[in-house]
Amino acid sequence: MKLTRTEAREKIMIILYQIDFYIKNDISFDLEEVFKENLEIDNKYVKDIVNGVLENIEKIDSVISKYLDNWDLDRLGKTDKAILRLGTYEILYYDTPKIVAINEAVELSKKYSDDKVVKLINAVLDKINDNEDTHE
Repeated sequence: MKLTRTEAREKIMIILYQIDFYIKNDISFDLEEVFKENLEIDNKYVKDIVNGVLENIEKIDSVISKYLDNWDLDRLGKTDKAILRLGTYEILYYDTPKIVAINEAVELSKKYSDDKVVKLINAVLDKINDNEDTHE
């Protein structure tokens, strides 16, 4: 069964959440095993995005932090952080149309976060899109 991009983004969010949990709790993990646990079939898009986020996580977190008014990245829930990292990566590094990246992140946050965080994610990603140099 092939995943839609929307379904793939949900898998990416779950994988990023899981990896963040492992790292914060000093639990060793094998990335390929994490992929296998979360994907019925191999998915290049999911792997590309997850690997891209992990390779650029310091830059991504730095950019997110710059636009979190009166918030701290560590104060956000792991789900919210995963959504922001995914959206930021797509805006800065991937060929996803910016408006799609923002919209998909907002839709994910509507499903998994409260209204206040949905607005925060939308605002942060809008600011990143408006103010950061992107690959385009």
